[in-house]
Amino acid sequence: MDDFRLRVFLAAARTLSFTRAAEELFISQPAVSKHVNALETAYGVTLFNRRGSRLCLTAAGEVLLGCAERLEAEYRHLQYVMSRCTERLEGELRLGASTTVAQYLLPPILARFTARYPHLDVTLASGNSDQIEQALERGTVDLGIVESFSHRHGLFYDPFTEDELVLVARPDGAYGRLESVTPEQLCTLPLVMREGGSGTLEVTAAALARAGIRLRMLRIVMRLGSTEGIKAFVRNSDTLAIVSVIAVVDELRRGELRVIDLEGLSLRRSFSFVHPAAELPESVRRFTDFARASL
Repeated sequence: MDDFRLRVFLAAARTLSFTRAAEELFISQPAVSKHVNALETAYGVTLFNRRGSRLCLTAAGEVLLGCAERLEAEYRHLQYVMSRCTERLEGELRLGASTTVAQYLLPPILARFTARYPHLDVTLASGNSDQIEQALERGTVDLGIVESFSHRHGLFYDPFTEDELVLVARPDGAYGRLESVTPEQLCTLPLVMREGGSGTLEVTAAALARAGIRLRMLRIVMRLGSTEGIKAFVRNSDTLAIVSVIAVVDELRRGELRVIDLEGLSLRRSFSFVHPAAELPESVRRFTDFARASL
């Protein structure tokens, strides 16, 4: 969409936060206020009201939101139609990926993809699976790559690739000499886990449930919001963690972490592409084909 004021308004209206809108658009919060004020002046209306610390749309704001979303959809359709007239792919592609995928799987794929399509503006937002699915529902990303165990109603999921979760500890720590543990023994060990909403946590909980173990039975000493934080914690403490094997390749190679077998537990999961419409825009279709071919 060429009118940046409307892009700013859409971000603010969808998040109901000038701060979060500024973060999404990589501008300052005063700049968000400036663009919203310019729209209010142009149309002679108030678009937002404050209720305590929260923003809410006025009736005029709701009308503008509907119009702006239709304009955004038409503009993206225009980009799609014109891109089919040539091999040159232009416009923007907004990706959202769960933390593991964004940090460890996508960067080399994106490097090659953007080199092949230099006129396409690609952005990548990172969060847990639940956050990415919410972003798709809000329309702030075009394609998600998630590890969600369950599927959200109204979104479409296509298989991408497989992954395995492994139990790790530091080799020179109290648990580094263990060869394997049973699910029952796992309940007695100090664990570092991901936060609620994480696809890693979902898969772990489902696998343990099949063995008759609930998360509340585990000895969780710390919850962290990123795999990098979990790895650093384990490297510097006598704790263990269940993480994606693709996230610990370098640490295993350097001997900083060691895999301990989990007897009788299958901790495999599928990464999926997720999108809000059955028919994929051209930029999304080309990226999904390129990503699958890159593995």
